Amino acid sequence: MDGFSLVDIYSTKGIEYLVAVVFFFGFLGLQYYLLRPEPRRANAPAPNPGGMGRFRVPDGYSFHQGHSWMKVEPAGSGRQGLARIGLDDFAQKLVGKVDSVDLPPVGSRLAQGDKGWSLVVDSVPVAMLSPVDGEVVAVNPEVLRSPAILNRDPYGEGWLMKVKSDRVSADVRNLLSGKVARVWMENALENLYPAHEEALGPVMQDGGVPIEGIAKALGGNRWEHLARTHLLTDEA
Repeated sequence: MDGFSLVDIYSTKGIEYLVAVVFFFGFLGLQYYLLRPEPRRANAPAPNPGGMGRFRVPDGYSFHQGHSWMKVEPAGSGRQGLARIGLDDFAQKLVGKVDSVDLPPVGSRLAQGDKGWSLVVDSVPVAMLSPVDGEVVAVNPEVLRSPAILNRDPYGEGWLMKVKSDRVSADVRNLLSGKVARVWMENALENLYPAHEEALGPVMQDGGVPIEGIAKALGGNRWEHLARTHLLTDEA
C-alpha cells in the first residue's frame, strides 16, 4: 500500500504502549484514592470510647441554654411542682475547680432566665441563670461544704437547690432535653472559638474528653469573660 512503512507501524505501537502505561498507573492511583484510610483532622477530638459524647447529658433532665439544668421531682400534695436544679457538665468543665458557691437563701424567688446563683472561682464570682421560676425551698448543704462535688457529680450529689413552682410544666417547654440537648451540648465546645478550631486541641484530654477549666485554657487572663459569655451572664 502506498505510504505504508515499518516506521508508521512502530510509531503507532509506541503510542498504544504509552496509552496503556498511562491507563495502568491512573487505575492504580484511583484504587489508592478509593481505598485509602480516612485521615483525621489535626487537633480534632477523638470520640469518647464510651460512646456518650464529650459531655454527660443524662436522660430525664431539662437544660437551660445558660448551662443549668432542672429535674422535676414528685411534689406530694398540692398543685405546685417541685424541681431540683444545678449546673451541667459543660459548665463545670468550663469554669474548672469551684472554690465556693453563693446560693440564694430558702424563701428566695427565682425567675427563669434570671441570675440565680454564683460560682466563685479564684475569688471571681461567675453568675449562672435559673432554669425555672419559683421559690427556693431547699439548698444542698453538701455543696456548700464541699464544692468539689460539682466537678465530680454535677447531676447527682452536686445538685444546688430545690424550687417549688406552679410553672414547672410551662418552664420545661423552654428547655432542651433528649437528643436535642445532646447535640447542643456537643456543639457548645466548638462555639467557644468557632473561627479557630485548632484552639480546641489544648482543651482535650486523651480520648477526646474536655479538661476541667476550659475557660482558663482558652481565655487566659480573660477567662472570666469567656466563661460568663457562654453561661449567658456577661454584661460587658
